[in-house]
Amino acid sequence: PCLMCLCSPVAEKTGKVLGEFCQCYKEQYGVALFNSVRYEIEGNGGPQAQLLHRKVPLEDHVIYSGNLFQYIEENKKWRNRFCVVPHNYGLILYENKLAYERELPPRVLINSAGYKILTSVDQYLELVNSSLPGVTPKSGHSPILKCPTDFPLVLWHPYARHYYFCVMTGKEQEKWRAVFQDCVRHCNNGISEDSKVEAPAFTDAVRMYRQSKEQYGTWDMLCGNETQVLSNLVMEELLPELRTTIGPRLKGKAQERQRTWIQISDAVYRMVYEQTKAQYDAVMAKCEQERPQMESTIRTDMDQIITSKEHLASKIRGFVLPKAEVCVRNHVQPYISSILEALMTPTSQGFAEVREVFFKEVTDMNMNIVNEGGLEKLAEYMEKLSHLAFHPVKMQSCYEKMDQLKLEGLQQRFDVSSTSVFKQRAQIHMRQQMDDAVYTFETLLHQDLGKQPGKDDLCKSIQRILERVLKKYDYDSSTVRKKFFREALLQITIPFLLKKLAPTCKGELAKFQELIFEDFASFILVENTYEEVVLQSVMKDIMQAVKEAAVQRKHNLYRDSMVMHNSDPNLHLLGEGIPIDWGEEYSGQPEAEPAADKRRRAKQVVSMIQDDEGVLPYELQPSSPEPREPEEPDPGAPPSSPDGVEKIREALAKESLQDSVEAEEQLTNADVPSGASVQHAAPASPKPRADAPSEARAPHGTPPSPAPGAETPSPSVGMACHQLSDKETGKEVAPPGGKCSPPQPMGTTESGEGVQTEF
Repeated sequence: PCLMCLCSPVAEKTGKVLGEFCQCYKEQYGVALFNSVRYEIEGNGGPQAQLLHRKVPLEDHVIYSGNLFQYIEENKKWRNRFCVVPHNYGLILYENKLAYERELPPRVLINSAGYKILTSVDQYLELVNSSLPGVTPKSGHSPILKCPTDFPLVLWHPYARHYYFCVMTGKEQEKWRAVFQDCVRHCNNGISEDSKVEAPAFTDAVRMYRQSKEQYGTWDMLCGNETQVLSNLVMEELLPELRTTIGPRLKGKAQERQRTWIQISDAVYRMVYEQTKAQYDAVMAKCEQERPQMESTIRTDMDQIITSKEHLASKIRGFVLPKAEVCVRNHVQPYISSILEALMTPTSQGFAEVREVFFKEVTDMNMNIVNEGGLEKLAEYMEKLSHLAFHPVKMQSCYEKMDQLKLEGLQQRFDVSSTSVFKQRAQIHMRQQMDDAVYTFETLLHQDLGKQPGKDDLCKSIQRILERVLKKYDYDSSTVRKKFFREALLQITIPFLLKKLAPTCKGELAKFQELIFEDFASFILVENTYEEVVLQSVMKDIMQAVKEAAVQRKHNLYRDSMVMHNSDPNLHLLGEGIPIDWGEEYSGQPEAEPAADKRRRAKQVVSMIQDDEGVLPYELQPSSPEPREPEEPDPGAPPSSPDGVEKIREALAKESLQDSVEAEEQLTNADVPSGASVQHAAPASPKPRADAPSEARAPHGTPPSPAPGAETPSPSVGMACHQLSDKETGKEVAPPGGKCSPPQPMGTTESGEGVQTEF
């Protein structure tokens, strides 16, 4: 089907969905602004955290880099790629390591929000077969994808293009899977909670919009930045319509129809994304323009607005509360303890594992200092320890505890589509608590080193500080988990109650609108007040259940009455100081490393995999960063059967002969130029984030970032570092021109002529 033919209906549907959403957003913006100003004035602080919080955790660091094979759909070949995962967790694929070191443009930039990591071709084929009902390859026919090794890694998305990788060993697959999952977890967490108005306004608007379509409960595709989430919202409605109209018109064998459908879905997603960004940016700008006047009204009339809202709430409460309490008593209360226990067990095991990993790493470091001695060794170990929370492999034992989370029958009863939202939320808390513990330990140890202790005193200090930090961790961990349990219980039960009460209550809410003064209508909404009343009906039971769990000392939770007095009154002042550079202060190097060399050797959090015999020889053909001629697929070859399988195996057997030629291609443990630095992917979560690095500045002579799927001439070897597109971070560059031109469903280009930019 012609993509041009889809342009008009796609734009029309997108405009309709966004029009309704933007109306919800404007309404929620006023409510969120009022709540923010009220919180600022009244304050409502909870328990004070005992651990310090690091502001910029991964500045000048790379999470991981290494080689793996990628399947190129355009010529049906498997190619070796050098993949870099910078501090913002984008996936950046280069032609090879040499191209990376010479600062040539990358082949592909991927923002992994919304993707799932699959480690078997069967898993992938099952999802592909279900994406286009009625189209399944017959038994014995070649599937849509074949993998040349037993260790595939597939990035699958319900709407966007898919990415196919493979590695040579199970150990590599395990490490890359942990790295990819960390990327997905971070990019999914894309809505910045630093904005106390825009973030709640947006998430509440999404919820209200979906409830207006009778869609209650958790939503798996609330992931990525705002534009990505809205694109998912549009595609959720648009894709079934496209499948109905386009599916029967697809021609060819089953696997060809599947491949065509994936390309069409990706192209439509890009069209939706560009339109969504433009429309959402426009409504954001309008709200920002009106904000000063709205805020002035709120501050002037705060008491009157509060009085008006309380009057409205009392009237709605009288109407709704009796029905809500019956519903809670019959359908929710009996199951709260079961839901809480199901949440507590894996979550608390995960946090206990965080504690254990932290304890083990510090204890091992202390033992090594006893055996090896010296501040130089301390600096070396502290450099590694300082980024423990961002080491996907070492943190994997903590994260995988959440895989045990099962709500069983409760999931169906409360219409919870998936537990993934709770798993991911808990994992993000684990990472944050680990980094807080490490940073607090670093800060206290750095302060103690000012006394210039000897080796024995240093080891005693490390042990003493470790014990102090673990006590602080236990307290903060309990606070974070109790908050997480309360929020999760509300996320599960409130949509269920709203759906149950809708037939008898929803239609009657309009009559309460007259109770709101017109001047305050932007800050008080009947629908929001109604939800607050429903929340109050179940909140008491939820608070009581969590409190009882704490009183019984279940899972090492502290009672609410347990307040840890600040034994380190000056600790938070220490945390405000200049970040500690262990290598520079204690490495004992006589001269500072030249800036250029330091930039080229950005520290890497995860080390490379080394085989027993050394680094695996990966290159399939002589690699050259120079532009190449296009390699066309063999027209006679069956499209579903990648012809690179035997060539990979043959090339790997011959690779040992090329060691001298490719010595500079050998994988080492870092060597990353600053050219890998990209702008931060929009953080996201119901929690504020403090790990957003400052924006990287484009070097002189950098070409503008291409729109999705666009091709740009590949520069010569001597070109300045290519500035990575904002697409990779989810902060999109507006497309040139305003005309609707359907993007091409293209991936990586093997002609050396362009860069596939992903959003």
